Amino acid sequence: MSLGVDRAEAEDRNRRPSWHRGLGHLIDLVGFRRLVDRLTGFDPVHWSRVVQRKEIQAWMDSLPAEELDVLEISGNEWRDARPWRSHRMENFPGFDVCEKPLSDKFDLIIADQVFEHLARPYRAAGNVLSMLRPGGRFLISTPFLVRVHRFPIDGTRWTEEGLRNFLVEAGFPIEGIVTGSWGNRACVKSQFTRWTSYRSRLHSLHNEPDYPVNVWAMATCGTGPGFEEDRSP
Repeated sequence: MSLGVDRAEAEDRNRRPSWHRGLGHLIDLVGFRRLVDRLTGFDPVHWSRVVQRKEIQAWMDSLPAEELDVLEISGNEWRDARPWRSHRMENFPGFDVCEKPLSDKFDLIIADQVFEHLARPYRAAGNVLSMLRPGGRFLISTPFLVRVHRFPIDGTRWTEEGLRNFLVEAGFPIEGIVTGSWGNRACVKSQFTRWTSYRSRLHSLHNEPDYPVNVWAMATCGTGPGFEEDRSP
């Protein structure tokens, strides 16, 4: 009896349309993938950005968000990070930060993984500075030991020291610049051919300072000539 039932079920499966059988296999694969993700601690965030995101979020948590007008250049990664007074996003090519600044002023400007793709990063940094109100802040992050990825170009890399000096050259006071970086050899190797999502049970967050994958800085501008006190939009 059991053998007959098994044979009948097998024949029934074979009579099903090929798309139906394929859908069943797909469901099985999706379920297996979810199991693997749970067992390995899957996080859709890139492995290279886990520590950076935590550091930046901690810095943002220290800010009086409700008092800040924010401009995010070519992205909206941090739109919901805090209850900002306002958040504005400007994307290339509609807005090219290398060409000219916006007429509006902001308390915080964010360029997360943007400046490596700019043809004129020094000019862009000067434009950022001109769009900040007195005491305004600039958050910048860029990759370092990451394969070239043109969007539309990929032209510049900085170490922590290099990024600090770049911001000073742009006009930010050195005493108002805080930098950070993170990376390790395993993470560098993992991204030779693909971007690696973080799996907490497989990927180490140990930092090897000589192998930075991502570099970031928070710079505060000063007051004085060139900085108007008007806080109107």
